[in-house]
Amino acid sequence: MELSTILQPECTTCATPGSKKKVLELISDIAAVQYPTLSSQEIFESLLAREKMGSTGIGNGIAIPHGRLTNIERPVAVLVKCEDPIAFDAIDKQPVDILFALLVPSEQCEQHLATLSLMAEKLNDKAVVKQLRKTSNESELYQVITQ
Repeated sequence: MELSTILQPECTTCATPGSKKKVLELISDIAAVQYPTLSSQEIFESLLAREKMGSTGIGNGIAIPHGRLTNIERPVAVLVKCEDPIAFDAIDKQPVDILFALLVPSEQCEQHLATLSLMAEKLNDKAVVKQLRKTSNESELYQVITQ
């Protein structure tokens, strides 16, 4: 699967959210535009429920917050590059500046795991991460992650 099938350009942003809660709220607001039948609060609660099980901060300044929702038909991704890294309780205790969030239909467990694996693989590539950090706008950010 290509990331461009789940990540739309309008779901890619450069921001300064300031905290873990604020960035999860930002992700929720962006995703809610893709699913007008869902409230940003429903999305936020799904992401927060997953974070309560353990941080999705995978290290090296990267987090992959994700959640399952019953009222969606297709996966949606949101990419956020934080101008200033934020504390995210990552496994390496380092702040996070790149977040790739994934929301999937609750019944698509296998696709969810495959998509998370694809994102983790892409974000494990040091060259890609370096390019993401060098981007200065949403368009560049989208191009780097989807190429």
